[in-house]
Amino acid sequence: MSNNTLEKLQARFNPEAAEGMNEVFQFHFSDAGSHYLHIQDGALDVQEGEHDDPSVSLSLSTETLKGIMNGDINGMTAFMTGKLKATGNVMLATKLTSLFPSE
Repeated sequence: MSNNTLEKLQARFNPEAAEGMNEVFQFHFSDAGSHYLHIQDGALDVQEGEHDDPSVSLSLSTETLKGIMNGDINGMTAFMTGKLKATGNVMLATKLTSLFPSE
């Protein structure tokens, strides 16, 4: 995954939306390596690789993630059409857009 996309996520992170959260979002990118986001009490930590015990795992392409984050792609539509696969606490995935609001 280009560091650019990760940097954008960090820049857009909304700590207020993450108050009191302790969750791990695991991303498996079809066109890049695996990364995970650990969100704990309003802080964001982005790591490369696999987490032992993620709250939710998402499989998608970096383009799909970009589209969802930009609002070009509806996350639910991506899920229904198979562009996005999620396991674990799938409802957490719906919080991504509030955690990383677009400008």
